[in-house]
Amino acid sequence: MNGGVLDEDLIAGMRDVTPLMLGIVPFALVAGIAAVDAGLTLAEAVGLSVIVFAGASQLAAIDLLGSNAPLAVVIGTAVVINLRMMMYSASIAPYFADYARRTRAGLAYLLTDQAYALSIAEYERNDDRSRWRYYLGAAASLWVVWQIGTVVGVVVGAGVPDAWGLTFAVPLVFLALLVPAMKDRPTTAAGIIGGAIAVVAGGLPLNLGLLVGALCGIAAGMATEVTAS
Repeated sequence: MNGGVLDEDLIAGMRDVTPLMLGIVPFALVAGIAAVDAGLTLAEAVGLSVIVFAGASQLAAIDLLGSNAPLAVVIGTAVVINLRMMMYSASIAPYFADYARRTRAGLAYLLTDQAYALSIAEYERNDDRSRWRYYLGAAASLWVVWQIGTVVGVVVGAGVPDAWGLTFAVPLVFLALLVPAMKDRPTTAAGIIGGAIAVVAGGLPLNLGLLVGALCGIAAGMATEVTAS
């Protein structure tokens, strides 16, 4: 495969992910604004965004940090929310099996819901694609836009008067993520039960309510799926 074809694969990934940016940009802005509302500095917000690079868990971590939750709770919550990445990794791993471990590690860092879905669909449709270049085109584009959006959100959020109140943005984004995901009985059960328990457990010490709710939601979804099958 020549260089021109390889460049074409990279560009194809960038092109295919472009329509999804309409949802990523406002999400990144909200993450930056939420970071300001939680008291993080620009450097702290950017550092968190670069290290975590996962929208839902990043927002959850910001919310917990703003509530002065223990670091162990913040990390534990982020891990639970991101457990789906293990399934994504296992699914996409065969396509990258022939690459060096260092290359696979770099690609794993960039893994997101969007990059996974686009890449798997393209691999099944087009056997001639350079696996890692197409994936990199999509995943790296998402990473760049997310980081820029976070920085802009921090800058914009820092200039918004405290009286305006920015806290409302976080639950709205989570609702926007939750509702489309509740498309069958297991996911609906997980969303309803996890959310309800998180609210009821909101008074738990160490701000453990969100973590307990997430774990109960996962358990409810699994139980519903087993019952249905």
